[in-house]
Amino acid sequence: MDKVDVIIVGGGPVGLYLAGRLLQNGFTCKVLEKRETIDLHSKSLGIHPVSLDLFDRAGITQSFLEEGLKIERGLAFFDEDPVGEVSFQSCPPPHSYILAIPQWNTEKILENWVKSLDSEALLRGAKVEKLEHSKQRSSVTLSINGKNQQIASDFLVGCDGKNSFVRNSCNIQFEGNSYPDTYVMGDFDDNTAFEKDAAVFLHRDGLVESFPLPNGQRRWVVKSDSYIENPDRKVLTEQIFSRTHHHLIECRNYMLSSFGVQHFLADTFHKNRVLLAGDAAHVVSPIGGQGMNLGWIDAEECLHTIMKVRKDPENEEQYLNHYTIKQRKIAKQVAKRAEMNMRLGRKESTNAWTRVILLIVLKTRLKHLLARIFTMRGLGSWPI
Repeated sequence: MDKVDVIIVGGGPVGLYLAGRLLQNGFTCKVLEKRETIDLHSKSLGIHPVSLDLFDRAGITQSFLEEGLKIERGLAFFDEDPVGEVSFQSCPPPHSYILAIPQWNTEKILENWVKSLDSEALLRGAKVEKLEHSKQRSSVTLSINGKNQQIASDFLVGCDGKNSFVRNSCNIQFEGNSYPDTYVMGDFDDNTAFEKDAAVFLHRDGLVESFPLPNGQRRWVVKSDSYIENPDRKVLTEQIFSRTHHHLIECRNYMLSSFGVQHFLADTFHKNRVLLAGDAAHVVSPIGGQGMNLGWIDAEECLHTIMKVRKDPENEEQYLNHYTIKQRKIAKQVAKRAEMNMRLGRKESTNAWTRVILLIVLKTRLKHLLARIFTMRGLGSWPI
């Protein structure tokens, strides 16, 4: 049986980041990812300042800056009428912006980084069939290229998403529910005058969000009345026009998808020497784009927890319990912020009272606090 310090199940952005940080700090690890290739669906696109601070520690920020686009300001509209802006330049330097980059590109950069540290750390096409764990070690049985093999480790981290095999194998409860909110989104050529600004339209018929992407593209997210199984480009562009008066008829479309919104939280983020990170531990509303970034915060704390246990094994349980307590607290904070973003986009939130409150916020110094909330500052013990 092969042996490494840490097994990571799941080679998405969270698992890859954790692998790179472990390798940088002298640990051996294997990342087990069942996908053969990176999924080219753009998915998440916003990297927040708290994550860029982590990337600074890892020495990988420049690779993301070369591929991404800096969003330094968000424009706010009631229906199609401009009412104010939120500038992220008021946030602490050096990263006073949100970096827009499609998730597939984020994963590519992280994968190349991991391979530069250990060319054999990532195993693609690896399906985990069985997990065993105790207070001393973990082991997995996996299938790759039609053959079974086993790997043992001192620690195992589940970064394998909301349907986590790791979490289920450890019988960790995952409690939560689905919200009634549903959305349709699409990536188009950018024919707006917004340039590098984001735009949010709080419309009486439902929210519209618009974010710039690299390579002259822009993402549009539209609140829908119900889940649409097969979104239609024509219907989406008509809804965007009716709510914003912006035409996309002649723009090339690169992606269409629908999504619902859920909120789930694991009862504990560890069992024995198995830890959870990212969507395996928590699912929050994607409105506001904070879920992937929350996973990176988990991963960094995972690293430091494992380092503490290795250095001071007598206090292992204390360190593992601290990981669960701290990260659950942060996950709850992020979930509340994400829910606030989502509620603002509902039809009932476009009433006169809500508009008055938002106008006060946007016209006073309170908008600086709003900018910090949008950029995930002030979570737990992380710097504001």
